[in-house]
Amino acid sequence: MAEGIDEHQEALVASSDPRPARGFWFGVIVAVVKPLMIVLTKCRFSGTENMPRSGGVVFVPNHVSHLDPVVLGYFIWECRRIPRFLGKASLFKLPVVGRIITNVGQIPVYRESAQAADAFRDAVAAVERGECVGVYPEGTITRDPELWPMTGKTGAARIALTTGCPVIPIANWGAQDVFRSYQGTGLKVRLFPRKTIQVRAGAPVDLSAFQGKPLTNALLHEATEVIMARVAGTLGELRGETPPKELYDLRKARKAAEGEEKA
Repeated sequence: MAEGIDEHQEALVASSDPRPARGFWFGVIVAVVKPLMIVLTKCRFSGTENMPRSGGVVFVPNHVSHLDPVVLGYFIWECRRIPRFLGKASLFKLPVVGRIITNVGQIPVYRESAQAADAFRDAVAAVERGECVGVYPEGTITRDPELWPMTGKTGAARIALTTGCPVIPIANWGAQDVFRSYQGTGLKVRLFPRKTIQVRAGAPVDLSAFQGKPLTNALLHEATEVIMARVAGTLGELRGETPPKELYDLRKARKAAEGEEKA
């Protein structure tokens, strides 16, 4: 086994599944990111058999660190797919990063603007082209004190129910030990000793109870709760813990904090 590659990574590298055509810019990302991940982390990937190798699909990961898109991009590539993430529009305006993520087909999300519907339209179009679209349903890095997933937004459910594509729940754990985002104070980046990062894809979420029905807000929220329960459950498997029965609601927490300030 090559130095710096653990048994999980080697098994993926040895896979007989063909690689997708990656294009110039995505090829550059792979050439830079993959060696760094192998050298600086111990990645343990599981459930890759649950990711369809072709056809439109939406994958929904939990969010614990600003490093997550790198980790998840690496994981999806090792699943023999090219990820198309929905990301904040502000990232696309950055001088170098913005050009790269635009050229590799990532999808900007314009929050609370006249262009807000564009992300949904573009994501649906990507799925209908047979692409692998990633949606962070929490919309931001979790603020749950124990780093469990928060309640989700309805975008992933809406895309899936509009297109009929499968939804793959993905759990990501360990990136927060490399890059601490909102977890306490102290050093933000800790590369050494090498940290273990685990990623697991679960079986497709069963949304059959919602298919063929009008996409009302109530139905979309109910479907989203089913999706988030599966994401939390998959994370619980990685952590060897039981997720909370009720997920952290960031809006409620912020309203409560505002009420305390006014009091």
